Amino acid sequence: QVQLVESGGGLVQAGGSLRLSCTASGSIFRINVMGWYRQAPGKQRELVARITNGGNIYYADSVKGRFTISRDNAKNTMYLQMSSLRPEDTGVYYCNADRLGVGHDYWGQGTQVTVSS
Repeated sequence: QVQLVESGGGLVQAGGSLRLSCTASGSIFRINVMGWYRQAPGKQRELVARITNGGNIYYADSVKGRFTISRDNAKNTMYLQMSSLRPEDTGVYYCNADRLGVGHDYWGQGTQVTVSS
């Protein structure tokens, strides 16, 4: 079993910054891809960014150039540095991870990000 816990969400004005953290515990060996998803009210969940154990990174077009994903494998922690925030970035942000050889992935409980205009 893998447990994921997000933190760092909050209320910020447009143009501001936040840093989200996701810490994994439990059976954390062989964790490969970790990513951040978000879900705005009334909308589907969308992938924001993901990073492999080897450091390969993907960003959604909507956040490219504004958000930075990183991970510290020694601390079993993934980060999302969010800058130049916009009201449309508002939503619940979820941490996701998978493990090599395991047929499903894992989710955190989510952390709320609210960007005021």
